[in-house]
Amino acid sequence: MSSDALFQLGMDLDHGSSTAQTEETLSMCLESETGEERKDFFCERDGVRYAGTHLIIDLVGAERLDDLDHIEETLRQCVEAANATLLHIHLHHFEPNGGVSGVAVLAESHISIHSWPEYGYAALDVFMCGAADPNATIDVMKRAFSPDKVVVKTELRGRELERWTAGSKKHSMKASAST
Repeated sequence: MSSDALFQLGMDLDHGSSTAQTEETLSMCLESETGEERKDFFCERDGVRYAGTHLIIDLVGAERLDDLDHIEETLRQCVEAANATLLHIHLHHFEPNGGVSGVAVLAESHISIHSWPEYGYAALDVFMCGAADPNATIDVMKRAFSPDKVVVKTELRGRELERWTAGSKKHSMKASAST
């Protein structure tokens, strides 16, 4: 992937760039035992150490799922409500059904949407690490899309990392399947 493509996604790797600096300075987490700032985004809350919270959200009987401008504004409101840092939004409008697929790339990870307006259905992923609050996005989505039903599943990503690596911070490890 070219550096231009990475830059457009807010993922350029030049530490002198504004996006790289933003990611490092705005998305820190405090290590609970030492109180020191962390830049690896892992947190410990309620005795559980993990990389971030991943919400899988289904909206059923929802409205305005084909309105590109409305979806973009809703993603921006979600980012603000979660106290996250927006790097880039990319949305694609499909024809003829009008569905939308897209992502808001965040310093803290991402929010993605895939909509089927003909069924009143949208599938969203909200994954955030650090101090951002992904749960704050749910009320924004309810107001924006007026769904009849909202189904939310929560996964704490990376909570198995210490078991997998025996506490090591090695950059590479063998892949394994969880049972």
